[in-house]
Amino acid sequence: MATESKAAVIRAKSATELKDELVELRKEEFSLRMKRGTGQLSDTSRFKKIRREVARIKTILNELAAIAAQS
Repeated sequence: MATESKAAVIRAKSATELKDELVELRKEEFSLRMKRGTGQLSDTSRFKKIRREVARIKTILNELAAIAAQS
């Protein structure tokens, strides 16, 4: 049973939804940095997951902007 890729799920969203999700991920990343600084962070792998998710969203937003610029 195949599941949709993360990029396919992100591509299905609108640009506004993607921007909102990007803001939420950045807030979570900031929160994790603060927890790491105070020694309260237990799941360090979450940093990598957030960074990759942010990169996926930015890539798709840039693709949407390029398509809009061509039109």
